[in-house]
Amino acid sequence: MSKKAQNNGTVYIHSYFVPTGYKPDHNPDDSYISRRILHGVRQLNKFKKRRYAKTHNLLTGKTAASIEEQEKAKIMSSSIESHWHPNMTINVVADWTAWTMGAVPPPLNEYVKFVPQELKYKPVVFFNDYWNLAKDYTPINETTTTLPLTVTFQPLSLFKWQIYAAQSMRNQWQTNLMMGADGDDDDQDALKEAILETNPYLLGLTFVVSILHSIFEFLAFKNDIQFWNNRKSLEGLSVRSVFFNVFQSVIVLLYVLDNETNFVIRMSVFVGLIIEIWKINKVLDVKIDRENRILGIIPKIILTDKGSYVKSSTREYDLLAFKYLSWALFPLLVGYSVYSLVYVEQKGFYSYVLSMLYGFLLTFGFIMMTPQLFINYKLKSVAHLPWRMLSYKFLNTFIDDIFAFVIKMPTMYRIGTLRDDIIFFIYLYQRYIYRIDPKRVNEFGYSADMLDENQQSGQTPKEETTKAVTAGAGTAGSSKPPSTSEETKPKEKPSSGSKQRKKVQ
Repeated sequence: MSKKAQNNGTVYIHSYFVPTGYKPDHNPDDSYISRRILHGVRQLNKFKKRRYAKTHNLLTGKTAASIEEQEKAKIMSSSIESHWHPNMTINVVADWTAWTMGAVPPPLNEYVKFVPQELKYKPVVFFNDYWNLAKDYTPINETTTTLPLTVTFQPLSLFKWQIYAAQSMRNQWQTNLMMGADGDDDDQDALKEAILETNPYLLGLTFVVSILHSIFEFLAFKNDIQFWNNRKSLEGLSVRSVFFNVFQSVIVLLYVLDNETNFVIRMSVFVGLIIEIWKINKVLDVKIDRENRILGIIPKIILTDKGSYVKSSTREYDLLAFKYLSWALFPLLVGYSVYSLVYVEQKGFYSYVLSMLYGFLLTFGFIMMTPQLFINYKLKSVAHLPWRMLSYKFLNTFIDDIFAFVIKMPTMYRIGTLRDDIIFFIYLYQRYIYRIDPKRVNEFGYSADMLDENQQSGQTPKEETTKAVTAGAGTAGSSKPPSTSEETKPKEKPSSGSKQRKKVQ
C-alpha cells in the first residue's frame, strides 16, 4: 500500500476484456485493435464519514476508545476517511438489445459505450458492489501496509443489470442529497441481509406487509387528527396521557438532535411533536393572559380543564390511574438511571439525561398505555375510544412483529413489539366484555332490540323515540301538549280535537 493511499488517496482497478488472440496492450503487431477491447475502471476504496464521540464513564472517567480516537475526538467530531472492502465483482452484461445511440434510457446510458462511426456498442462491463455490506468496510490509515482483494467475474442478465444500475443511481442521489453522509448504510445492510438469509416466500410476504404498513400508518395518522378535531367531550379519555406523549416527543426530538441523526428522521419527529402539542388545545382550555406577563415580557398561558372532563368521573379515574402508575414507573426510572450511569459511556450529563430518558421510554413506554385501560375498567365502557385509529395502529404492531423476526434488530426491540401485542389483546378483551347490550333500556324506556323490531315493522327508530319523548313530556304535568310532534297537534274538527286532548291528558 503506497503512502498516498494511506493518507486518503484513491485506489483504482482496471479491467480489460479482449477476444481470443488479441492483446489489450499497445503493440506494433496486429494483435491490438482498440475497438475490440472492453475497458472498465472503478475506484476500490470508499470515503466514509467516521464519527468521534468524546465519551467516558461519568463515575470513573474511563473510556473504551483507543488513544488515537481520543486525540481526534478532542479536535473534531467526525472526519472523512478512506475505507476498504475486500470483495469486488466484475460483470459482463449478456445483452443483445438493439440500442440506438442517444436513445438509451438512464441510468443505463452511463454504461453503454458506442463505437465511433459504426453505430455499434460494446458489451457492458459493470462493477457490482451492491452486496458489499457497510459493516465489512475497514478504515485505511498509516499503519495499513497490505489489503486483501478478491475479484469475482461472472456474466449478468439484462434484468438484474437494470436493477443494480437503478440502485447505484439511487445511492448517488442519496449521497448528494445528504451532502456526502451515509447515514442509512445500516438500514441498507439490514435489508440486504434479510434478502440473503430469508426464505423467498417469507421475504415476499414481508414486502407486501411493508406496503400495508405505510398505508395503515397514513390512515392512523389521518384518523387520529379527525378524531381529536371532531371530539367535543373528553369523557372516558385520559388527558394526562396526552401530556406524557408531548413529553416523550420532546425527549425523542432532543435525543435525535444530540446524536446528529439525518434530516428525514428529525423532520418526522418534529412533525409528531407539533401534532401532540396541537392536541393540548383539544383537551384543555388554553387562554393567554396578556396583562400578567412573565418578567414583564412574555404573556402568561393559563391552562384549565374542560367542563366535560371536570364534570365526568374520568378525571377522578385518570388521577387514580397515574397514582398507581407512579408506583411502578418511578422505581424503574431510578433503576434504569443507575444502570446507565454505571455501565454506559456518555458525552456529558446533558447527553446522559437524554439517553437515559430515551432508553427508559423505549423500554418501559408501553406502561403509559395502561391508564386508558384503567379508565375503561372503571367506566365499564370502550365506546369513547377512537377504534378506527387504534385498529390501524394495532395492525402496524403485528406487521412490526414480522419485521422483528425477519430483520436483525436488538432483542429489546423485539420484546417491545410483543408487549404492544399484549396491550392490544387487553383492549380487545375489554371491547368484548364491555360490548353494547341490545337489551339494555335507555332513559326513554326503549332498547336496541325494541327499536330494531319497530324498524322492521316499518316505523323508524327516530319516530318511535319522538313519540316516547312526547309521551314523557305529557305525563310530566305540562300545561299544554308539545307542538313539535305532528301526532299531538289538534285537528280542525272539534270532535277529533277533543279526543286528542283527552289522549294527552
